[in-house]
Amino acid sequence: MAQIHDLTMIELAAAIRSGELSPVAVTDHYLQRTQELNDQVGAFYTVTAELAAEQAAEAEKAVAAAPDKAVLPPLTGVPIPIKDLNMVAGVRQTFGSVAFENSVPDTDDNVVVLLRRAGAVMTGKTATPEFGLPCYTETKIGPPARTPWDLSRSAGGSSGGAAAAVAAGLAPAAQGSDGGGSIRIPSSVCGLFGIKPSRGRVSEGPLVPDLAGLGVNGPLARTVADAALLLDVMAENFPGDMYTQPPLPAGETFLGYASREPGRLRIGRTLQAAVEGAEVHPDCVAAYEDASALLASLGHEVEDIGMPFGPDVVPFFETLWYAYATLAPLAPEQEELLLPLTRYLRGRGLEVRAPELFFAQGYLQAVTRAALGTLNAYDAVLTPTLALPPRPVGWFDEVEPAQNFERQKLFTPFTALYNVSGQPAVNVPLHWSADGLPIGVMLAGRMGDEGTLISLSAQLEQARPWKDRHPPIW
Repeated sequence: MAQIHDLTMIELAAAIRSGELSPVAVTDHYLQRTQELNDQVGAFYTVTAELAAEQAAEAEKAVAAAPDKAVLPPLTGVPIPIKDLNMVAGVRQTFGSVAFENSVPDTDDNVVVLLRRAGAVMTGKTATPEFGLPCYTETKIGPPARTPWDLSRSAGGSSGGAAAAVAAGLAPAAQGSDGGGSIRIPSSVCGLFGIKPSRGRVSEGPLVPDLAGLGVNGPLARTVADAALLLDVMAENFPGDMYTQPPLPAGETFLGYASREPGRLRIGRTLQAAVEGAEVHPDCVAAYEDASALLASLGHEVEDIGMPFGPDVVPFFETLWYAYATLAPLAPEQEELLLPLTRYLRGRGLEVRAPELFFAQGYLQAVTRAALGTLNAYDAVLTPTLALPPRPVGWFDEVEPAQNFERQKLFTPFTALYNVSGQPAVNVPLHWSADGLPIGVMLAGRMGDEGTLISLSAQLEQARPWKDRHPPIW
């Protein structure tokens, strides 16, 4: 018989609305699983059992009082954890750093405001690397975030805890964020569907600056439909957002796209990466070729293209990344608490002069304008999500910080390009290696066109279902 965590997010929401399941029972189930399994997978830094219990009780009252269950908020009583880079009023926010281990904000991030409005129950804050900077989640705050498919390997980052939680059945879906691949990387190594929305689709406010527009909040889930509904909840702009996207036409939803045939699409594909020296592992090539064949079998036109971003963009992206590393306000004594990689990145960032920063941003914008002339000729572009299978825990930190950063670039040579361009991109979990490790592929779309990616991904999911494929810990 199916257990509560076997249900998808949408199935859970429906069962709660119908009275088949109570929000309190659902929340208790996930909190119990978290208590039992979190030390193994390192998904949560902070478990908010009391807050979750209060919200679940409120949701139960709301369900009982609603004469028409259809008018209830879409996530009423559904547990959705929050990444520990995001503010939840009254809940500890560490940013993955012991320098902030006792920090408690007094307000919510805008995306948390929207999740509350949707009726979500917040069971805790998920693990993230220090300030969200690296592509793996190993800090002094808690145990490493590990992929449930192989507990000796990293869950990726920076939404590593979010991915570990969903893949291990500690949450039906999760909120994450992506500034260089931070939703797609952990989705790939944990066997999940993740969406990096278009720049400006989801508010970064009230405190996180948009600046270059690299980062955006988004969903990680087990199914395309779950991720689409979670994006519907998150997709709203607030006053002061530097980047915005027009809302979908009246009556349209991202969830609606998950049940809509995509039609025959023109899909470009490439193994070219901007990072020099990046070699794509045979398992990642196999996933890419398998996805290409599946797309062609579904009637899409698949053709090889050249990647219009070259190695020249990498140092300018690095300039922005180094500068982003300096945003956290720290006293001198707090600097000493930081991990070696963070100190290295902040040191490089403090060396960046204002003209260099502006030139880097201008150069990347100019290159993007030219590249979109090529990319916009296609409904979607297919690449591997990552160049390597999931990495062992400790693999990045076993070398000096400068070499660590180089390893990260060789591991993730495809993802950051779409943070530069601002285009939406998704990880699709179609392939598992002979060793049982999930190997994702990435589809990117035109700016503002998450709908096509969702329809196409749902078609792939229907052709090659992955929802009921679970790791041993499940």
